[in-house]
Amino acid sequence: MLKMREVSPIKDVEKIRDVKNLMVDHGDFRDLLIFTLGINAGLRISDILKLKWEDVLYENGKIREEVLVKEKKTGKTKKFPLNDAVIDSIKAYIKKMQSFEMEDWIFPSRKKNGGLKPISRIAAWQMINKYCKSAGIKENVGTHTLRKTFGYHQYKNGTDIAMLQKMLNHSSPKITLRYIGIEREEMNERYKSVNL
Repeated sequence: MLKMREVSPIKDVEKIRDVKNLMVDHGDFRDLLIFTLGINAGLRISDILKLKWEDVLYENGKIREEVLVKEKKTGKTKKFPLNDAVIDSIKAYIKKMQSFEMEDWIFPSRKKNGGLKPISRIAAWQMINKYCKSAGIKENVGTHTLRKTFGYHQYKNGTDIAMLQKMLNHSSPKITLRYIGIEREEMNERYKSVNL
């Protein structure tokens, strides 16, 4: 049985900027929105890829303040606000789009007849991997890197672990800390702090 490798959050904010700048330089505003939404909303990639324009826009084309998503994995409903980084990415992507209908996928496949379905998880993984490696990120990355990056930076910016646990829909704080790589990081710091 094939075992998936563990992926890491992107801890360096400069590297996050590098990834986003590479996407802009290549004109990949669809990919930029996937990446930006992932690191700012903490959604699983399966929930990001299933979004339709009607989920983020009102009928008049105005961007919604909050998005409501039913999580595929948990079946729970998650409501979250869109921050400025996500709103800017939506605007840049819309500007590049030729046209779309409200019921269209936000992230349609680019394959022939692909507009009928969103891009695959594998295609998202390939895109994330390509840009992260191009930005010089050495750690293992994948689709879960986006969600882990969200959690890591929320924690480092002072979000209470109980709140973060709730935001990520985890069953315990310990799972959340391990998930975002804090448990290992703090353990390593403890080892290094004692020099007998």
